[in-house]
Amino acid sequence: MKELLNKFSQASIVEKLIYINVAAFLLTFLLNSFGYLFQSNSNIIMNWFSMPSNINYFLTRPWTIITYGFLHGGFLHILSNLIVLYFIGNLFIDYFTPKQLLSFYLFGTVFGGLLYMISYTVFPALEETNATLVGASAAVMAIFIGLATYIPNYELNLRFIGFIKLWKLAAFFIVLDIIQIPTGNAGGHLAHLGGALFGFIYMNQIRKGAISISIKNPFADFFTRKSKLKTVYKSKKKSTNKSTKTNQQQIDLILDKISKSGYDSLNQTEKNLLFKQGKK
Repeated sequence: MKELLNKFSQASIVEKLIYINVAAFLLTFLLNSFGYLFQSNSNIIMNWFSMPSNINYFLTRPWTIITYGFLHGGFLHILSNLIVLYFIGNLFIDYFTPKQLLSFYLFGTVFGGLLYMISYTVFPALEETNATLVGASAAVMAIFIGLATYIPNYELNLRFIGFIKLWKLAAFFIVLDIIQIPTGNAGGHLAHLGGALFGFIYMNQIRKGAISISIKNPFADFFTRKSKLKTVYKSKKKSTNKSTKTNQQQIDLILDKISKSGYDSLNQTEKNLLFKQGKK
């Protein structure tokens, strides 16, 4: 047990989120197996930690607006979410800090849950349905769409497809959710869109310099360990030191280049400057 805890503490934020999702998945289905043997259809984890669509029922379980984002209903459900989280999450922390990724995960979960619950109150097609929500999709969409908003022209090399810009892939997933609303799991697709909406709006404000990338959340210290590198981002504050101001202008130009063409487009001098700035 001590070795597992040590391994968890040394893992990256992406790995920690994957471990927690997998552990919750295994525990849930272990209880399902016992429930089958004892002829019980009740699963205490799903009953207490999945998010209900009914607002009155939700008020008795307010924690579910976070916990549903770590539960999954089947193997393909968790597999698809964690594959995207692994690749997009690791790309995200190339530009931002682990705490910032965790914030996007948690706030994406919350926004997805809110849109889900509101949808069951507002839309006639859903208001008579009593459903529950599970899955990390809203959280993953927040990270994915947020990153696609920040570096839209970054190219991913997808096997059998080739290079595709991040914004095109993000747009594909959003359209896919929208057109699948009438085909089933409407609440789930709307929750995905809630997470995506958070990622887009927040990162768009960051790009404009209207707000800081930092989002405070009470779980950051549990999930993350202190990193030797810090994310560098544009600052609107004026400096009285001329050299500092010049250096910040260089950083801004480098970040603009990353946004347009990706990190690999930087030359070694630019990479070294970004690295030195991150150590300050």
